[in-house]
Amino acid sequence: MSPIFDCRDEAQLLTGMRQARQAIGRGELVVLPTDTVYGVAADAFSASAVQKLLDAKGRTRQMPPPVLVAGVATLRALVAEVPESVERLVEAFWPGGLTIVLPAQPSLSWDLGETRGTVAVRMPAHRIALELLEETGPLAVSSANLTGRAAAISAEDAQAMLGDSVAVYLDDGLSANGVASTIIDATSLVGGGDPLIRVLRDGAITRAQLREVLSDLLEPDPEDPSTS
Repeated sequence: MSPIFDCRDEAQLLTGMRQARQAIGRGELVVLPTDTVYGVAADAFSASAVQKLLDAKGRTRQMPPPVLVAGVATLRALVAEVPESVERLVEAFWPGGLTIVLPAQPSLSWDLGETRGTVAVRMPAHRIALELLEETGPLAVSSANLTGRAAAISAEDAQAMLGDSVAVYLDDGLSANGVASTIIDATSLVGGGDPLIRVLRDGAITRAQLREVLSDLLEPDPEDPSTS
């Protein structure tokens, strides 16, 4: 059985982080806590590791994982361009529960799946996730669950679903809120067309919060069926 390390214990934290770094370096999977839900992580620049992540979750290449980063500098290295409105979003909500989809930097040699030239990027607001990202570089991270099941809010939940497909589990107790990140698509701000930011998944950051920053750059809110 793959080990679970209780990161609330300093000795286990040090051992767990070392083993997690080594596992990522070997192209294996790690479950880690984030500020939203628990995630399963792989080296974003290892195609075989990313495929292991997709296989563990029961996902196809048509559902590529987002990438977690330790800071805005890494975002700039991964995407083709950071529009001014995205800069404002990053300033307002990073680190935090906002995943931003932008055109990927074309010179990068990686394979996250069928991304159609885009990448979804987030900076988590969690000390353990950020420390691991500082040491490993960008990680492909998806919620630590089997596809179709509820996202794991504890390391034990994740282990019950993913088992030995994951090499190391880092435990930091129950997730603070258990709400997945909001995902927005900002690709039209770079590639031309209608310059609107679309919400692909509602989550930790509300549409009202996004609109405070974006105003009319955010797509109209969906119509409430009860009022139509």
